[in-house]
Amino acid sequence: MSRLTRLLLVLFCAGEIWSFDLLIADIPEDLDEWLDFEMDGILSRSTRRNGRYQRSISAADDSGEEVRGADDIILYSYKVQSVITSRLANTMVQSKVANNAKHAQNLVFDVQIPKGAFIHNFTMNVNGITFTSSIREKSEARSQFAQARARGKTAGILRSNALDTENFKAELNVPGGTKVQFEIHYEEVIRRRLSSYEHIIPLQPGRLAKHLEVDIRIIEPQGISFVYVPNSLGDTFSDVTTITKGEKKVHHFRSTTFPSTVIDGNFVVVYDVNRDTKAGELEIFNGYFIHFFAPENLEFLPKNILFVIDVSGSMWGLKMKQTVEAMKTILGDLRSDDKFSILDFNHNVRTWRDSLVQASKSETEAAKKYVEGIHPHGGTNINDALLRAIFILNEANRLGMLDPNSVSMIVLVSDGDPTVGELKLPTIQKNVKKNVQEDTSLFSLGIGFDVDYDFLKRLSTENNGIAQRIFGNQDTASQMKKFYNQVSTPLLKNIEFNYPQGMVSDVTHHSFQNYFGGSEIMVAGKVDTENAQHLQSVITATSSNAELVLETLADSEGLDDFLNKDKHADPKFTEKLWAYLTINQLTAERNLASTGALKRNISKRILQMSLDHHIITPYTAMLIEHPDGDEIMLADSPRDNKRACCPGALAVGHPKPDNAIPPWAKSTSMPKEPLSAIKGPTAAAIHAGSLIIGQAVTDNSIPSWARPTPKPGGPLAVVMGPTLSAIHAGTLLLGQPQPGNTTTSLGNPAKKPADSGIHAVDNDPHFIINLPRQQENICFNIDSKPGAILNLVSDAESGIAVNGQLVGAKQAVNEKLQTYFGKIGFDFKKKGVKVEVSTEAITLMDSSSSTSLSWSDPGRIIRRRLLIVVNRNSSATIIVNGNTTFTVLLHRAWKKHPVNVDFLGIYIPPENQFSSSVHGLIGQFIVEPAVLIYNERPGQDPEKPEATMEVKGHKLNVTWGFQKDYRLNRVVGIRVQCWFVHNSGKGFLDGRYQDYLVPTLYSFLNRP
Repeated sequence: MSRLTRLLLVLFCAGEIWSFDLLIADIPEDLDEWLDFEMDGILSRSTRRNGRYQRSISAADDSGEEVRGADDIILYSYKVQSVITSRLANTMVQSKVANNAKHAQNLVFDVQIPKGAFIHNFTMNVNGITFTSSIREKSEARSQFAQARARGKTAGILRSNALDTENFKAELNVPGGTKVQFEIHYEEVIRRRLSSYEHIIPLQPGRLAKHLEVDIRIIEPQGISFVYVPNSLGDTFSDVTTITKGEKKVHHFRSTTFPSTVIDGNFVVVYDVNRDTKAGELEIFNGYFIHFFAPENLEFLPKNILFVIDVSGSMWGLKMKQTVEAMKTILGDLRSDDKFSILDFNHNVRTWRDSLVQASKSETEAAKKYVEGIHPHGGTNINDALLRAIFILNEANRLGMLDPNSVSMIVLVSDGDPTVGELKLPTIQKNVKKNVQEDTSLFSLGIGFDVDYDFLKRLSTENNGIAQRIFGNQDTASQMKKFYNQVSTPLLKNIEFNYPQGMVSDVTHHSFQNYFGGSEIMVAGKVDTENAQHLQSVITATSSNAELVLETLADSEGLDDFLNKDKHADPKFTEKLWAYLTINQLTAERNLASTGALKRNISKRILQMSLDHHIITPYTAMLIEHPDGDEIMLADSPRDNKRACCPGALAVGHPKPDNAIPPWAKSTSMPKEPLSAIKGPTAAAIHAGSLIIGQAVTDNSIPSWARPTPKPGGPLAVVMGPTLSAIHAGTLLLGQPQPGNTTTSLGNPAKKPADSGIHAVDNDPHFIINLPRQQENICFNIDSKPGAILNLVSDAESGIAVNGQLVGAKQAVNEKLQTYFGKIGFDFKKKGVKVEVSTEAITLMDSSSSTSLSWSDPGRIIRRRLLIVVNRNSSATIIVNGNTTFTVLLHRAWKKHPVNVDFLGIYIPPENQFSSSVHGLIGQFIVEPAVLIYNERPGQDPEKPEATMEVKGHKLNVTWGFQKDYRLNRVVGIRVQCWFVHNSGKGFLDGRYQDYLVPTLYSFLNRP
């Protein structure tokens, strides 16, 4: 290797670019001066390419065996392999190149690295000799380098260059006939934005490649909902891209081409995954868990948004033109329930409106005209502009102008540092932090490279927001609109993730201020899989009109079979995702640490994690060594405490202060130390009593008025589903006794029937009316038509109405079409809310918005002392003021069944607190009527005796039989013995059943 004369490497790691020169021969005495020249000269800058493609310098020869340029450098192959395992992408870029000239030349390996990626390995093979890399603590690496240099070993050194680009560049000066293989490995987390994941692989080999190959494999245990490969590279790849679809959880792309032009662009794959529940997906593997949370089909929360726009002189020209264009589109996208205003600032601060206004069409049009009239000039007074925006939001809140469920945010657009007013950046940070309310988010857009982007990042991170650099070019408007779209649809606020105490540790951020539609929140931690068969989570959040409590349960070994069978899956994906999130979080915490001691402690934690996971951070360096130790190179950079290690740590669903947890959701005090000081779980200690499987439920996640009556007799049995699924409607939730399994013989009417303890309508529709005082159950059927809406409960005095809409079977059997309840509607008039339960979802609605859970979403909705508890694909229980309960059961039919359809059953305990005037098909029996049953005699069927029943002045002929209570067994049900009233309950009901038909799902019964 003594013949090698020079190696130039430019190494980027997660947000920074480090340029360095490495000498592989004798080190000249003027090394420092030579390196400084290279750093300031053209070699420290990436060469820009014009256009998407570049023609080769010379075409391939007729034989096609070589692709040779005029410089006799041949790029034999350029390969990219990338495997995505649950959003973690492991990418390898390999280049095989040769200098076929007779003289020494530079061979270049220039790779664009995605923003936020971690480089963890780099190798060079030069004529069969492989240089390998290792990650060391920075001072140790420097010491080892110095020792090698002192012993006269060939050594190289790095000098940093603070460019804000993302690329890795190796430039190797080699003699003629030398063959080199470069290979780099990096990892990145694929973030969800605007409802999809976008995996971008830059393809810039720099010259015509004889063979170019891209191989991408996506492995998603949730299943892949769609995959799209845009034609971003033109016709070069359009005919050769092949897509191999394995099972729905694996997709494989492989593209091989022999291009006639130089490729210069991005290979892009866009995809999304299946989501069965709003509570997200818990993935557990090899002692770590990852919780992906991306709920959909929620109503938007209203926004209170202030746009703070820099109109100083530096914004003149294209920047301002593009900003105005973007603002006009953004203003047009505001929804009518949003409130907004605009501030523009230079050396002074000017407001379009002194207070927030409703985003009506007239106001947004007026705002558009205002921004069109902006003329940039003067200096930049960021401090006063932000303080004025904060004052407007605080004043609106003080005056009660803001919807309690709304989301407040400030969007700052600036292209430079402050030049007027307060100039010290730390002081501006302190001023903003001191005055802004904890539930306000500050988003920053830094235009161009003159702005101090690190300052904007710290400013936003400290105030529940994120920052993004906008490149000042013709695409500025598009970049601004795309960023705004990511934060324009708040769906939830005050999101809290909770896990069982003692089962998890080292949990990453678990409290988030907001969740925006189309994004995804990730929480990770360690889990004790040896002592826990399952891991349960409880998520609390505020939606547009209710408090949500979402639950999910994952098997500790649920992914083992799937991932172990796929040889391409990364077996350490959970650990790496956890490390990525933790390092980013620690770096952000370090930037905000208040004391030097705390900063040092966090730095030690980052360093140790960097070494453990073999990744480059500002606290580590890469040593590149010859196998015999003859040459050693140091990839180093000066420490920059202002820089965050790894962009992308704060997703659009960003962390919030711990003290923003709703009071009703608190059961234990939260630790105030940062993650670096926490040895165990953070929010995981909350709700521990309700999450330990096999223990009695002591649920502190809901208000005291909504807590169920505890079940006597010891703990619950261990269950396979969420804890709530073990709480059946008739006992823990309703406080009623279970329907007994010991029933009388059908042929022995003298024995009293078992007490069902419930009023119920289920199946076709079969009514069970329980008369507890007289220890009797009375049954009847209603024979009506599909689409009919029957009133079950109508209590105008209490303001409660319950109605059911019938659906028909797919076809008639024996010339009779069976009907079932397909929807059940509840109107709680005094609370101003309605609830619709269908076979698809459970929806709570008020006058302006709605919140839904699908049947696959185990969880709770809380609103105005009304609690809805959903057990996955099983039941939904509504508790009103703690004393009135309704339970709806879901019955699923085989989708291909020729007759059966999905339907609902409803169960109402007699103890519900209605007024004395309550009525309806069930409501009229809340006040128990007097019933006399006598003259029991054999019936036409020996097993079904008959009797006479006197009720409400009628004598009815009734038959002994049974109906089914499905609360404990939804498949076959439990028999409930009862006396059956014929002719759709005629005589037992007040009037005819047709008198109970109502026009809508929320109608009250009109009685004369």
